[in-house]
Amino acid sequence: MRDLTTTASHHLVERAFDAIDEANSADPNRIDDEPRARLEGQRATTWLDRLEPGASPALAIAARAHHLRRWELARADYPTGRAGYLRWRRDNKAHQAASCAALIADLGGDGELIERIEELLRRGLLGSDHETQRLEDVACLAFLQTQLTSMTGRLDADHLAAIIDKTRKKMSDEAIELIGEATA
Repeated sequence: MRDLTTTASHHLVERAFDAIDEANSADPNRIDDEPRARLEGQRATTWLDRLEPGASPALAIAARAHHLRRWELARADYPTGRAGYLRWRRDNKAHQAASCAALIADLGGDGELIERIEELLRRGLLGSDHETQRLEDVACLAFLQTQLTSMTGRLDADHLAAIIDKTRKKMSDEAIELIGEATA
């Protein structure tokens, strides 16, 4: 992978952020009148800057794109229950990977970079790859920061605690230490 400190890599990452933010501006779901997918991506970038300064271009772009066009595959279109939820999540990861690959190709990104971004967004190497774990960390922190408050009014305390516990189990120890800041 290329080093983020190179001018060309930095320029590509910045252009990718702009393109991802522009695409995610179409999200009809809002948080404080901001498109949720765009907000999630920007917050993931902030958490990544904190946890992994100098992240690779692939990881930086994947973090920003982890909710790329997420609203296009509606949860309501999948069966209720855990199996439907897991299928929706898997399909969304594949959709985000394909959408981001097309976007990066349009920006002139090379095949190696695109393949790595897709690999990260699918999160198939979770548990065995540092960057995949870091992407999961920042996605979880952005989720807690962005959506936990809205869930508080809709879910009972036990259900909310279960969601927080499941989220925590996917995170590294370093990211777990930041949960308090994400939920403050």
